[in-house]
Amino acid sequence: MSVVDLAYRLYERRLAAELADGPMPTHVGVILDGNRRFAREHGLPGPTEGHEAGSKHIDVFLDWCLEAGIPYVTLWLLSTDNLERDDEEVAGLLAVIEETVARMGSDTARGLRVTAVGALDLLPEETRRALERAEDATADHDRLRVQVAVGYGGRQEITDALRSLLLARAAEGRSLEDVASELCAEDIGDHLYTTGLPDPDLIIRTSGEVRLSGFLLWQSAHSEFYFCDTYWPEFRRVDFLRALRDYQSRSRRFGR
Repeated sequence: MSVVDLAYRLYERRLAAELADGPMPTHVGVILDGNRRFAREHGLPGPTEGHEAGSKHIDVFLDWCLEAGIPYVTLWLLSTDNLERDDEEVAGLLAVIEETVARMGSDTARGLRVTAVGALDLLPEETRRALERAEDATADHDRLRVQVAVGYGGRQEITDALRSLLLARAAEGRSLEDVASELCAEDIGDHLYTTGLPDPDLIIRTSGEVRLSGFLLWQSAHSEFYFCDTYWPEFRRVDFLRALRDYQSRSRRFGR
């Protein structure tokens, strides 16, 4: 082991020790950004190979979450905007996502429970089936809930939630005036894709971009954000520990 590697290991252990007695987030959301730039800068044949590298890194990241005792994770794998990219790239990315969720679905040792959120009706049938198979195969698992956001956009989610709410109230025979006069935030929240999960305490975005790009717009009202320059395939455990340290240093007032 080189001197640099030894110093890195010691620093990582020190960080982990510092975090041991502090509060951990219940739900971590991750914007897995930088796969395409990783592929380009490392001379890979194309973006699909970058997405494959990012997919393999998900397994490592989930191990870190299990070690930290974090029960909920949301991974943004594909946005609605991504669906507008070049057809060949989209097809390659969807194939990677299908393989990723299939791998999660067959992993019985770690106790992952996989659920999918997004405008799933916009996805190809094969991708929807892959997501459904992973959900069915892991429905009884309860160690780590992994929510994969595929074909997801925050504005689309809120639009769909309002549409669902209005249709539900109409089916009850309620007038639009009645719905408008009684509408509250909880009503909309009950119709979001993520209903039943706690809002994310911490959202991490890799690759140096400092914005949410529509990720969990409604749910992130009181989230803490952590942005780092590292591309997702190169996101290290020490980067994750730094994100947790940053989270523990915040004073969370929830708008009060």
